[in-house]
Amino acid sequence: MQQNNSFLVLFLEPVREFLADDGVSEILINGPSDIYIERAGKLQRVNARFVSENGLRAAAANIAKSVGRQLDDAHPRLDARLPDGSRVHAIIPPLSRIGTVIAIRKFKKDALTVADMLKFGSIDENVLATIRSLVLGHKNIIVSGATSSGKTSVLNAISSFIPEGERVIVIEDASELRLQQTHVVPLETRKPDKNGQGEVSIRDLIHSALRLRPDRIVIGEIRGGEALDLLQALNTGHAGSMSTIHANSPIDCLRRIETCALLAGIEIPLAALRAQVASAIDAVIHTARLSDGSRKVVSIAEILPLENADYRVRELIKWETTSIAPDGRVSGRFAPVAPGIPA
Repeated sequence: MQQNNSFLVLFLEPVREFLADDGVSEILINGPSDIYIERAGKLQRVNARFVSENGLRAAAANIAKSVGRQLDDAHPRLDARLPDGSRVHAIIPPLSRIGTVIAIRKFKKDALTVADMLKFGSIDENVLATIRSLVLGHKNIIVSGATSSGKTSVLNAISSFIPEGERVIVIEDASELRLQQTHVVPLETRKPDKNGQGEVSIRDLIHSALRLRPDRIVIGEIRGGEALDLLQALNTGHAGSMSTIHANSPIDCLRRIETCALLAGIEIPLAALRAQVASAIDAVIHTARLSDGSRKVVSIAEILPLENADYRVRELIKWETTSIAPDGRVSGRFAPVAPGIPA
């Protein structure tokens, strides 16, 4: 069991065994007696339960206090990271109608490597070679996908292709990426204190990163107005940078970046913004969790110039499902896409 999970173990005794089980990636507590875990990409209900709603709510409040946050009637939502990187979100009544709800996404002790991705079938040699070429060619890459599709793990793995000797600035809400290069400068955001002061955002850190002489900028995830700052950085010579974003497809990834950039609150014509997006992003690596729980890189797409002010992408490689076995196991192949009309 990870030492830094002691906060969770202390307060969440009924789910201790799942906190200690490295095969469990998430623990979902829907009130005191309805608890699920995710193992190998599949959800399953377990028999664990808390004695009462009051006990569960007290546990959640103590977790909040342990990381300097509050969870009470005035602050009914908790979004926190533990020292080891595990993510905890909690919400209490009356916002939740089934009692205190807690979701714990556990931090993995061992970062996913490209060798692991090959072994698990998340990629094949052709996908690996394509990704390596993109990284070594200093292409700006966005890893997109749905929640829990493995975006951060893939970003961490592909960052291993960044050559030694390059200065990499890593920006995250909480430290999760573990780059292996020697010259890495990790920066982390800071939440406001109880008086609403002292916040340091992703946008603030991007501004700092540009003054720290980066060869590449790696951002853990794009969620809001920082997308515009990143686009400007990528369009002013910081090639080879990377990030992740929630999206349903490579072309949806570009639209999501556009939407996030608009949240910056800066007036910019839509045509000009789309031109920036298409110019800044060279490729999208799209991930997905399949029906059997396996996670794969299901598409690699290059970004083409705008046509009639709309985005265009051309897939280089995509996953094709060929069969689903009686036990639910998905089979298929990574298929190179013949040149043709872009999407």
